[in-house]
Amino acid sequence: MIDPSRVRGLVAEVLPIVVELRRAIHRRPELAYQEFQTTSRLADLLRDRGLAPRLRTPKTGLITEVGGGAKSVGFRADIDALPIQEPSDLPFASEVAGAMHACGHDAHAAIAAGIAIVLHQLGSDLSGRVRIIFQPAEETFPGGAWELVREGAVEGLAGIIAFHADPSIAAGRVGLRTGPLTASTDRFFITLEGPGGHTARPHKTVDLIFAAGKVIAELPGLLDRLTDSRRPLVVVFGKVGGGSAENVIPTVVELSGTARALDREIFDEVPSLLERLVQDIAAPTGAKVTFHYQRGVPPVVNHEAVMAAVAAGISGMMGDNVIVEAPTSMGAEDFSRYAEEVPGALLRLGCRQGQKNVDLHSANFEIDETALEVGVNAGVAALLSMLERL
Repeated sequence: MIDPSRVRGLVAEVLPIVVELRRAIHRRPELAYQEFQTTSRLADLLRDRGLAPRLRTPKTGLITEVGGGAKSVGFRADIDALPIQEPSDLPFASEVAGAMHACGHDAHAAIAAGIAIVLHQLGSDLSGRVRIIFQPAEETFPGGAWELVREGAVEGLAGIIAFHADPSIAAGRVGLRTGPLTASTDRFFITLEGPGGHTARPHKTVDLIFAAGKVIAELPGLLDRLTDSRRPLVVVFGKVGGGSAENVIPTVVELSGTARALDREIFDEVPSLLERLVQDIAAPTGAKVTFHYQRGVPPVVNHEAVMAAVAAGISGMMGDNVIVEAPTSMGAEDFSRYAEEVPGALLRLGCRQGQKNVDLHSANFEIDETALEVGVNAGVAALLSMLERL
C-alpha cells in the first residue's frame, strides 16, 4: 500500500505544471480531429518527465503507459474543444476565434498528464501498469472513442475510468454512481413524400405538413405508453424542413432529431420501435415514409466492481467527504465505447465556482481550478486501487 501522504505530496509538486498546462491548452483550443498542437504539447511534457508517449501519427491524440507487470488499468481524457466564441476576460482566454474549451476537456487533459507524471514518480511501487489515453474528437458524432477502441487502446485492460467536469457539483467533490450515468445518443431522419398540390384542395393530394404535425405531436405520447417510465427514453425533434410558399403543399418534408436512453435494453429496441410508430402515425395521411436511424454512442453504465475500487481508493486517499452521489444525465459520452469492451466507470469531477450555475457548452463556462488538484489526487488514488482490487 502506497502512503497517501506521499501521493498527496507528489501531486502538490506537480500541480503548478498541471495548472499551466490546462491554461495553455485553454488558450489554444482545437476542434475535433484538429488537436495537433494539443497533442504535441502533451507529448513534449510527458517526454520531459521521462515518459514515452506514443502518438497516433498522422492522427491526433496519444497514449502513454506507466509502470509494469501483468495487470493493466486505464484512464481516458478527451482533448478537443467546441466551436464556441469565448467572451471571457480571463488572462488565459481562448486566442482562437470561434473555438473554446467550454466542456472541461482542457482540464481533463491536464489532469491526465498530472496523473501520468505522479504515477511515473512512484516508479517500482506501482503494482501494475496504467495506460493513459488522450482521445480526440469526443464532441463529434459518433465520437472519436470508437477509433481508439478499434486500434486496440483498451486491449488487456482490467478496467478503465475517466473524469468529466461537472458544474452542478461543487469544486472539491467527486461524484460517483454505479449503473447508468449518461444516456445513449442516436439520430433519426424521417422523409415524408407526396404529390404536392394547392392548399385550397388538400383533399386532392397528401398534406405533408399535416402528416409531419401528426408525427411530431403523437410520437412522444405513444413512446411514453409503450416503454417503462422507470427507464427514461427521450425522443426530441430538432429540425423540421419543408415547403416553399404559404399556398403550396410541398412534395417533401424532412424531420430529424435525437433519441436518448439510459437503459441498454431500451437502447437496443428504439430503432425498430420508432420506425414502426412513425409508419403507423403517417399511414392514414397517405404520405410515403422513409425512415433512417443512425447509431451514435451507447449509454454509460458504470461497472459495479470498478466503482467499488474507485470509491475505496478515493476515500482512502482523500476521505469520505470528498465523494458525493453523481446525478444521471440524458447527455451522452463516448466513453461508453471503452466501457463496452472492458469494465469501466465515468466519474464526475466537481468544478462549480461558488454559486455560479453555468452549464457545460456555455460560452460562459469556466471551472474552479481547485478541481485540478482534486482530479489528480482522485485519479491516482482510483487507479492504484483498481490495480489492487480488480
